This record gives sequence, C-alpha cells and structure tokens, in this order.
Amino acid sequence: MPGGVCSGRPWGRPWWHAGLVGLLIRLAELLVVMLPLIGVLYVGIKALSSFTRRLGEASGDLASDSPAMPRPTTVENDAARWRAITRAVEAHERTDARWLEYELDAAKLLDFPVMTDMRDPLTTAFHKAKLQADFHKPLRAEDLLDDPDAAGHYLDAVRDYVTAFDTAEAEAMRRRRTGFSREEQQRLARAQSLLRVASDAGATAQERERAYRLARTELDGLIVLPDRTRAGIERGIAGELDD
Repeated sequence: MPGGVCSGRPWGRPWWHAGLVGLLIRLAELLVVMLPLIGVLYVGIKALSSFTRRLGEASGDLASDSPAMPRPTTVENDAARWRAITRAVEAHERTDARWLEYELDAAKLLDFPVMTDMRDPLTTAFHKAKLQADFHKPLRAEDLLDDPDAAGHYLDAVRDYVTAFDTAEAEAMRRRRTGFSREEQQRLARAQSLLRVASDAGATAQERERAYRLARTELDGLIVLPDRTRAGIERGIAGELDD
C-alpha cells in the first residue's frame, strides 16, 4: 500500500495459519516421543496374551493327564446303603433289648416308673418313636436295598427311637420316684415287693397269685404295667396252677 504502514504479515494468509502450523509441529514431536512407548506396550500386551494362552494350554494338558476323581459306582452306593441299613437294624435291636429289660423285670420297672408313665411327654415320645421304628422295620433288611425311600424312612425312625429312648431313660434315672408323693412312693415300694413274690418260682401258686393281685391294687392309678410284664407274671402263675 503506497504511503501506508506494513502490518508484518504476508498478504493472502489467514491470521490463524501460523498457530495451526505450530500445533502440527507439536503433535509431530509428541508422536515421535510416543512411538517407542506404544511399541513397548504392544510388545508387552502381546507377550502377556501369549503367556496366558500357553498357561491355559498347560492347565488343560495337566487336567487331561491327571486321573479324574472316580464317581461312586452303583456297587459302592449299594454297599454304603447296606452298611447304613445293617447299623440301623442293630441299633433297633439293641434298643428293643434295653426296653425288654424293663418289661421282663417288674422290680426294675418300679425303680424307674417314668419309663411307663404316659403322662410324661418324654415317655410318650419314646413309645411313639418305638411304634414308628417297628412299623418301618422290614421283614428282611435286604428288602430295603431296592427301595431307597423305605430305607430312608426306616433309618430316620430308628434314629428317633434310639434318641427318644435314651432321653426318657436318662430322665427316669434322674427322677426315679421323686415325681410321686410320699404315700404314692410307699405304694410303689409295696407293689415292688409283692411283684417279686409274684415272680418267684419258689413261692407257691397261691402266694404268687395273691401277691400279684395285691400288687395290681397298689399300682392302680399310679402306673400301668406293660402288657409283656403282666403276661410274663401271669404265665408264670398259670404254669404253677396247671402243675
């Protein structure tokens, strides 16, 4: 421009051109600096991926080489079930034998009258559990091998029976006759002595019969003798009378 002042910027170029060129130069310099780092990261990621793949392959080979845990066979399952069944039958019979000691010994029964006192919830639970175990007991233990449901019911019933008997007996031994009044305890003591006479094979038939009758009078309203206890005494007396 003639006679004018020069602005210091070439004519025809936008004002931001110099700034853009500077930015591009800075980006190029940053790229030059970052390229080695990007290369290192790429190599590291690739190496890690390769290591992970090889580790997975090695684990697979190890798993294939290691023997698998054997699953229980049908024979093993049957053997385990048979052991459980036989143990349950034995526990059932042992508990029956323990109860039989009370049924066959009236004197012992009167030492621990709670065992036949059906007013006591523990005694009631024991007798109910016995009925359930007897109900589920098979004619032959082998019959339960092919019937898992029946076997499970029987095993549960025996467990409940044994537990209930142990609990009732422990309570009976703890309490003995303390749950009865002084007068009732005296009646129990007299009945116990009379039942010993009634069960004595050395006594005469008349003595045994009279003692048994008096004993039942003493026990009336206190406890009820089990059927097997009464039947045993009565058979003994009847045998003497028959002779």
